Amino acid sequence: MNTIFRKSMLSVAGLAFAGGVFAGPIAAHANPVVDAKPAAVAVQSPKPQGDQSRISLNDEQTANVKAIIAATKKAGLPERAAVISIATSLQESKLENLGHLGDANDHDSLGLFQQRPSSGWGTPEQITDPEYSTTAFLKGLKQVDGWQDMPLTDAAQTVQVSAYPDAYAQWEQQATDLVAQHWNS
Repeated sequence: MNTIFRKSMLSVAGLAFAGGVFAGPIAAHANPVVDAKPAAVAVQSPKPQGDQSRISLNDEQTANVKAIIAATKKAGLPERAAVISIATSLQESKLENLGHLGDANDHDSLGLFQQRPSSGWGTPEQITDPEYSTTAFLKGLKQVDGWQDMPLTDAAQTVQVSAYPDAYAQWEQQATDLVAQHWNS
């Protein structure tokens, strides 16, 4: 059994070596990139799921995008985390930092992410602070195993536990565009 396993491993290693020997010279002579300029931030994101929605943003909403990006950077997380956060906020509040809406309020949901004090997200004052609410969302996101590689709607839903779990996906393209536009600004 040991001999069979060892021979199998040597065969796999030999194939990998041979592939590298033959592919290496071909790849080395491929068309080189000439006079390459640094690219803008390339947000590595899977193709958005389903139909996409888009809204025009006012100055307050743009400031909230920048606050979400700043909190994501401060947390040491990549652009993908900002994309998930912004798409979530687009779905939950259209990037508006909502206070109590009276009878139109969904329970006691507040802020960019419609987080609830009664669910342990923080005080109303904390939840309506864009940096705090984003940091709270990101803390939840970091606890989701494999969030970096899962569809946006699954990652967002695991944190938010929404009654409409697939709704986040429609904002992925706009969120990706906003991160690409503002990550380095």
